[in-house]
Amino acid sequence: MSGRADSDTDPEIVREGEERAEDARRARWTAAGTGALLTLAGLAAALLRLTGAAPVLVPAAYAAGGAVCACAALLGSRGRTRRALWLLIAGVMVMALGDQFD
Repeated sequence: MSGRADSDTDPEIVREGEERAEDARRARWTAAGTGALLTLAGLAAALLRLTGAAPVLVPAAYAAGGAVCACAALLGSRGRTRRALWLLIAGVMVMALGDQFD
């Protein structure tokens, strides 16, 4: 016996694993929550612009951006947080294009 603690019972290693799991859980919830919130914002903006005198491209851009953010929320809830982040950025950019066309 070498006197080293087994890696399964070493409290420092166990604590690191728990911290990583907590960080991953927090990232999943953040990505899913942000995606859901941006989806609702995009769809609400699309409905508001659809009832006004804005060109058809404006509500379509808001709705498309909301759909991209919905996909990001789905990916985020499954643990694909890096891809979800990039999709959130893309969805907001599409919504910003709708704002520019307005």
